[in-house]
Amino acid sequence: MDLHSLVPPGTTVAPEDDPYGPYVALSRQQWADLADAVPWSLDEDTLARLRGLGDPTSGDEVQQVYHPLTQLLNLYWERTAALFRTSHDFLGLSDKQVPFVIGVAGSVAVGKSTTARLLQELLARGPQRPTVDLVTSDGFLYPNDVLDAMGIAHRKGFPESYDRQALLQFVIDVKSGKRDVSAPVYSHLVYDIVPDEHIVLQHPDILIIEGLNVLQPARRRSDGTTALAVSDFFDFTVYVDARTAFIRQWYIERFFALRATAFRDPKSYFRIYAKMSESEALRTAENFWDTINGPNLELNIRPTRGRATAILRKGENHAVNWVRIRKV
Repeated sequence: MDLHSLVPPGTTVAPEDDPYGPYVALSRQQWADLADAVPWSLDEDTLARLRGLGDPTSGDEVQQVYHPLTQLLNLYWERTAALFRTSHDFLGLSDKQVPFVIGVAGSVAVGKSTTARLLQELLARGPQRPTVDLVTSDGFLYPNDVLDAMGIAHRKGFPESYDRQALLQFVIDVKSGKRDVSAPVYSHLVYDIVPDEHIVLQHPDILIIEGLNVLQPARRRSDGTTALAVSDFFDFTVYVDARTAFIRQWYIERFFALRATAFRDPKSYFRIYAKMSESEALRTAENFWDTINGPNLELNIRPTRGRATAILRKGENHAVNWVRIRKV
């Protein structure tokens, strides 16, 4: 697929030495102009259900940003399906096509969960009405008692806090075409894995995996060999990006929004923060960002940005200003 043939005259093409990598760079309007008219839209009730807390994603943003992205994803899915059929014909195999897997990554509070839910909804409304499942990597965090025993409870969300082998096996099973593949469930209310509860996938057409560190590269083993990475099995990847200062502010705003809502639930792990004074809560939120979420972004998450197929770059108002698509 030659993306240069898709872009309008005057479009900026990212140079090879661009820190983002070999991408086609498009302003929001240039990106919106690429999409054909689509026969579906999201009503306000559906959009409100899909948006994260405090996320202002509008119908215009869905039309201008997510419709083109959905159209491109459909192209990738269709071409991948054609390649699957051709290669299996060559090999004399008759297996059912394996799921097309999309990875969605980005910082805490950047809006990647909203992006993942929007893509799930829009892809499922596509011409072929595919089955689209969404799984978050949170379910593969180690339980709190395990993190405590490992001495890394304060690094929850860092790569080492996940059961990477379990997540890898999950994706391998999905890409192997297995049925009844299960994933653990994480509760943000109790801030822990829910015992004996699982999401079971019944061979979806498309699977979206959303998480902080899902674009991490393979690790080198002590014997010098290289392990497999979850990202090795993705067919398309999206990184949701913004300036660190903006994300920090969005994180603090979300913390205060949660203080007035979910944190007030008696079952909430974070109910203590709902009782703090505003100044104490502000210091707490800033400390959480400055000692945990900010370092995780700079050390582990943002370095994976250049591995994504698509980068959605947001401005201060949380709206996507421009898009970069990897040249293939």
